[in-house]
Amino acid sequence: MQTITININNDQLIDKVTSFLNHLKKDGLEVVSREDWDDLKLLKSTREEDSISFDEYMENEN
Repeated sequence: MQTITININNDQLIDKVTSFLNHLKKDGLEVVSREDWDDLKLLKSTREEDSISFDEYMENEN
């Protein structure tokens, strides 16, 4: 998979580019905002960490 970053400073152009790219989703294109990409990278980095259930977390909150 290849990643392309597009920086756009014009709100009207953002709408046009996003609309065009959304038409390509059926061909397998994935459109992700930079903010979402950063969040996904952070989530991925935690995959190897141990986790506990929410109930256990609440029981040991203090």
